[in-house]
Amino acid sequence: MSNPEIPLGDSYQPTYINAFEVRQPERALSPCIFTSPHSGANYPAAFVEASRLDPVALRGSEDAFIDELFAAAPAHGAPLLSALYPRAFVDMNREAWELDPAMFDGELPHFVNTASQRVSGGLGTIARVVSNGSEIYAHKLPFAEAERRIREIYMPYHNALKDLIACTQDAVGCAVIVDCHSMPSIGGPMDEDKGRHRADIILGDRFGSSCNNVVTDTAEETFQGLGYSVTRNLPYAGGFTTRNYGRPIGGIHTLQIEMNRALYMNEEDITRGPDFSTIQGHMQVVVERLCALDPEPLAPLR
Repeated sequence: MSNPEIPLGDSYQPTYINAFEVRQPERALSPCIFTSPHSGANYPAAFVEASRLDPVALRGSEDAFIDELFAAAPAHGAPLLSALYPRAFVDMNREAWELDPAMFDGELPHFVNTASQRVSGGLGTIARVVSNGSEIYAHKLPFAEAERRIREIYMPYHNALKDLIACTQDAVGCAVIVDCHSMPSIGGPMDEDKGRHRADIILGDRFGSSCNNVVTDTAEETFQGLGYSVTRNLPYAGGFTTRNYGRPIGGIHTLQIEMNRALYMNEEDITRGPDFSTIQGHMQVVVERLCALDPEPLAPLR
């Protein structure tokens, strides 16, 4: 098969469209780019019908409403990139081709990564399970379906992110990706902290390797000043986006923010909680502080 990065020909007819949304600021005043890769809620009807889970259970991996909580980003000079399809359908925070061969009919192409820890846990680019370990599909999938999702949803999202990084670097000399997520309030069956209550906020910077310390320090101090409990890197140090794009020496910094879902939503029925507006106001403060970071110490090393 051809190199998976080569675009398809003009005769190719896409099945999935509108993979993402970018809300742009009127002017690029900030080094920050906010991303929400797991808040998408566009569940194709055929996907829901093919699942063994009911619609609420199928949303168990979704970072519901996170894009709304960080919606203030454009007002402070930073774009907000949001995935529109859900994580259970295709996961933007994975390598492009992390796939579990047990999920598919026939052999997979040679370029597919079938041996990663994420694949073994059922959480590859096309997930086998939702976050509580429940199996998604009633039957095996053809590889062609995975290929469509990756080419038509995953790749456009990451191409958009690359464009935002380049534009932000051109405008202010550096880029800070703030990758926004939510997490279950209690560690799940496949997590290192199984059964334990979690902090309000977990900041992931790959143990200091994905961004300048000033980025993580600013986020931590702001959250703590707002009354939140904060930990770093455990159990989440940052996923593919944090690891792949974070190159502080080149002026690209990445920080993952994981928010405890119990703060702002009902985890059982996936609805906004009574404190949603208050939390949203707090996130506006976090956005404002991060957007005000001085670009000078974040610029590429010369």
